[in-house]
Amino acid sequence: MSDSKLAKRGLGRGLSALMADLDLDGPADAKPVKDRTMVPIEQITANPDQPRRHFDLAALQELADSLRQRGVLQPLIVRSHPKGDGLYQIVAGERRWRAAQMAQLHELPVIIRDLSDTEVLEVAIIENIQRADLNAIEEAASFRQLMDKFGHTQEKLAEALNKSRSHIANLLRLLTLPDQIQDYVKDGKLTAGHARALITADNPLVLARRVIDNGLSVRETEDLVRQKAKTTTNGEKSQTGRKADKDADTRALEADLSAQLKMSVTINHASNGAGVVSIGYRNLEDLDRLCQILGR
Repeated sequence: MSDSKLAKRGLGRGLSALMADLDLDGPADAKPVKDRTMVPIEQITANPDQPRRHFDLAALQELADSLRQRGVLQPLIVRSHPKGDGLYQIVAGERRWRAAQMAQLHELPVIIRDLSDTEVLEVAIIENIQRADLNAIEEAASFRQLMDKFGHTQEKLAEALNKSRSHIANLLRLLTLPDQIQDYVKDGKLTAGHARALITADNPLVLARRVIDNGLSVRETEDLVRQKAKTTTNGEKSQTGRKADKDADTRALEADLSAQLKMSVTINHASNGAGVVSIGYRNLEDLDRLCQILGR
């Protein structure tokens, strides 16, 4: 099934039902879940499409020590393996499964669910979002995956994930920044607050390097962006006799739409209330996807 058809029909179980499954996959010190089955650990396999690829060995060892002493209180969410043979594939809880192997446990509690491949991927992305160590760019990319692959809106995500819509919208705007700045956030050189302040800058990469080199705070970064915008605007006024820079609301809306469409969006708003919205596409595939979005 194509991504466009998937987005149109949505998932049969819906976000609320999938989130209910993940609620069972709670913290290690939560109360045990009664509805569970014990399965030999060698019959459980990882999901090859799991979006999380890196597992911190020190954190896994710490969890393994805890599981060795207390056992696995919260079950893994699994489904019957597509290849059969009495195996089960992990839907949520791979970190516990890996730690249990390090602790040399022989069986694990599981809850078996009948989920399609697309539903498994969706749950894996949602579980990925719930990681405490996820940085802002990784979280934003996960939101974008859920919206692009499954047709979820910002409102649906906010409700299901217990986050505000503004939180999701602000993170998605970070994806409009140059890749180098996104890497700075991933590496911890810039915070999400720094990155948000740079979204409306004309030269965000230059300012980002200045912020890092001088150890500027978020407030200082915001002031720097405003000063640069004011300087640019005054210079353009002196040359053209009019204000050429756009207001912050218009630029924020451009960034929001660009993040949602994954295409460049330009808004030219006239004083009489009329205006033009321009969407730039890179290839025919982008154009086809844009037509599908507008045709919904």
